[in-house]
Amino acid sequence: MSKIKAVISSLENTVEILPSIVREIPEEFRKRRPSPEKWSAHEHACHLAKVHPMFFERLNLMLSQENPIIKPYFPDVDDAPNVLINTDLDVALERFASDRKNLIEKLKQLSAEDWQRTANHEEYAHYSVFIMFRHLSLHDYLHIYRIEELLLKKDWN
Repeated sequence: MSKIKAVISSLENTVEILPSIVREIPEEFRKRRPSPEKWSAHEHACHLAKVHPMFFERLNLMLSQENPIIKPYFPDVDDAPNVLINTDLDVALERFASDRKNLIEKLKQLSAEDWQRTANHEEYAHYSVFIMFRHLSLHDYLHIYRIEELLLKKDWN
């Protein structure tokens, strides 16, 4: 059970880390892309808010069906161009915090058996509720790391 608690704790911590690091970046640099094909800090943060509904949907599917098929999500293919850059950052961060709080409450109610429920994910050899939320935690920190790289970029200050 300690692995589960660690994942939940990691997911909880993002609620504080994400907005604080994004707001460290001067507003005039938040939408600045390091190159045309790379996301800005604004886009990374808005992306994290955007994916929550997908994870709620996947969780509900995995809890209600035996080994359902999970379709991969590819932002560059599945989303309209510039959808993230045109998203209101404050609204996205508020939605992220609210959705994450709801997600944490739901995850804390899962049984040990629920965490082991599986799905067939088209990209991965195996996939479970535990793997999905460990993945979400790592995904959060990947994007937060990208935001920090942009924050610390020497030639932007």
